[in-house]
Amino acid sequence: MFEKIKTFFKEVKIELKKVVFPTKDEVLSSTRVVIVATVLVAAILGVVDLVLTRLVGLVIR
Repeated sequence: MFEKIKTFFKEVKIELKKVVFPTKDEVLSSTRVVIVATVLVAAILGVVDLVLTRLVGLVIR
């Protein structure tokens, strides 16, 4: 059993060497894209919600 665990961790170490981590600039750029996209989607959903609320209000009258 211990041999399997030892083999597992050796393989994990080998796989981690293959990983390419992003640079600081790449992370910051991606973060900006996510924030802008989130704000845009929130604004669009807010406008849709406002329009639908007013339409439902007109129908209910």
